[in-house]
Amino acid sequence: MSDYVLVTTTTDSVDEAQQLAMSAVEARLAACAQVSAPITSTYWWEGVVEASTEYRIDFKTTADQAERLGQHLRATHSYDVPEVIYVPILGGNPAYLAWISKETAQP
Repeated sequence: MSDYVLVTTTTDSVDEAQQLAMSAVEARLAACAQVSAPITSTYWWEGVVEASTEYRIDFKTTADQAERLGQHLRATHSYDVPEVIYVPILGGNPAYLAWISKETAQP
């Protein structure tokens, strides 16, 4: 498994996206969180195909912090079943990866 993880979620408001990003970074569960411009999501929900505007938030964290970040997102998210997906980071700029480790280290 990779030492670093990209954790992704979506939400239906830019305000909530920014709040989720800020709360995770302030808690040092992620070194960085990026809110993407509106996207259109199409999905099944309660037996009906839905389409909605959402904002994607990508969090960079360590493998050690990924599950804690996931728990934080599930606990603070407004959706009943929020998307919380972990994608291993297979490599990257060594200095950037070291920065992720430094910024997510718990005091």
